[in-house]
Amino acid sequence: MSMTNMMFLNIPVGDVTRAVAFYEALGATKNPKFSDDSGACLVLSDHIYIMALGREKFGSFIPGREVADPNAAVGHIICITQDSRADVDTLVDKAAAAGATADITPADDYGFMYGRNFVDPEGHLWNIFWMDPVAAEKGPEAFMAEAAA
Repeated sequence: MSMTNMMFLNIPVGDVTRAVAFYEALGATKNPKFSDDSGACLVLSDHIYIMALGREKFGSFIPGREVADPNAAVGHIICITQDSRADVDTLVDKAAAAGATADITPADDYGFMYGRNFVDPEGHLWNIFWMDPVAAEKGPEAFMAEAAA
């Protein structure tokens, strides 16, 4: 039996309502069946979900451990692909318009790969990127060789 993998990204948030508004502004859809005042399930795609959990609820999953403050330390970078370079720009621009801090470092542009980043209102670092399908399948060296030919 084959099963398609799904990703549920659980992130601590200080304000669930603000997190829902932010991710909906980026195109996510709130799933009310798995949402309440303490957390929300936000659907990014058929296989990627953000669980924006209030800090207390998030902490209930990690008894005896501190909930990290993403504004004070970076414990992860969340990377999401887009279908084109223009889609990268569109999503990062939407994030900025919805309250994120965009482009905390310059855009990465390697020809076969293009990426930009933003920090969401809760302090989580996101990297949004596009990669040419040939480079994704064969690797950057093969892409560069084919581009030069």
